[in-house]
Amino acid sequence: MLKEKTVAIATLTAQAIELLQQLIATPSFSKEEDATAQIIADFLSAYRLPVQRLANNVWCKSTVWRNDLPVILLNSHHDTVKPNPGYTINPFQPLIKEGKLYGLGSNDAGGSLVALIATFIYYNHLFEQFPEKQTFNLILAATAEEEISGSGGIEMLLPHLGKIDLGIVGEPTLTQLAIAEKGLMVIDCTVRGKAGHAAREEGENAIYKALKDIEWFRTYRFPKVSPLLGEVKMSVTIINAGSQHNVVPEKCTFTVDIRTTDVYRNTEVLDIIRQHVACEVKERSFRLNASGISPEHPIVKRGIALGKTTYASPTTSDQALMPFTTIKIGPGDSARSHSADEYIWLHEIAEGIEFYIQLLDGLNIAEKINQQEKLVW
Repeated sequence: MLKEKTVAIATLTAQAIELLQQLIATPSFSKEEDATAQIIADFLSAYRLPVQRLANNVWCKSTVWRNDLPVILLNSHHDTVKPNPGYTINPFQPLIKEGKLYGLGSNDAGGSLVALIATFIYYNHLFEQFPEKQTFNLILAATAEEEISGSGGIEMLLPHLGKIDLGIVGEPTLTQLAIAEKGLMVIDCTVRGKAGHAAREEGENAIYKALKDIEWFRTYRFPKVSPLLGEVKMSVTIINAGSQHNVVPEKCTFTVDIRTTDVYRNTEVLDIIRQHVACEVKERSFRLNASGISPEHPIVKRGIALGKTTYASPTTSDQALMPFTTIKIGPGDSARSHSADEYIWLHEIAEGIEFYIQLLDGLNIAEKINQQEKLVW
């Protein structure tokens, strides 16, 4: 049995690397992922899996499904950013050199995506052959528009997937356990004054009025501090005012980038802001909330038992759009994401597949679900 498992994983690894090469060779910028969606659908169909597609999102459920078992979602994205201007090689030519696979999307998040696909195929076959080993149901979702937090990606797909008890989000984490992730909310603020001639004591300067609120954003500390993610962080990043040098500005606008944590809903943060500032405040979106998973959750404990460490991720992913317990794990290194000459080590893909399989091996999350241990908003 051990020998058969080893051979199966080796075969899946080789196929995963070939699939990733096809994906690299096919441009898949956000909102333009049609071709890579078809490649993924064709790959899964070759295994006679019940593939479904919604826009550029591809998903399938386990062929062996038990309604009494919890549901685990395996998710990663197949869209990419535009190539970094510093590329010295063709970003769409998958190049294997000295143990590395180069190409746009190889690291973010192609390695994680193909590793999760291989893991899904492995477990689907295992449960078909040995139903008594099944302790969970699986859904695989290869989704679009992650790089722009678009509404046509996982957010569009989730209503079609049914109840999900745990999500594994594939992103490059060096296969360490990202058990928390900051959320993001952007707000636009407007301060109104009164125009006047700068040479006379006329008007009400909107810039001067804005300074008080800007200073509040710089210095305020929210009372609750997350043990995983620390403090909510607010940064004024854009400011605009005035039309010419001799006119007192009647309006000043500024933008604030807010990185939220798992101890506040985005709506709560906005309420606190409005209680303290005089300017008009308009949020762009509440969608990207912080997320977290208890260190006592079985999947976290299992990851630690396999030699992995936990950390809080400063980057935002599709986790922010998932209203259930999630954990972010995957092969590759976040430091390589969006960089020139992006690459992933081949051994990272192989180790990622093996780790995902070990992580899920016999995993029982039913007790944790019954206790309703969720930190995600």
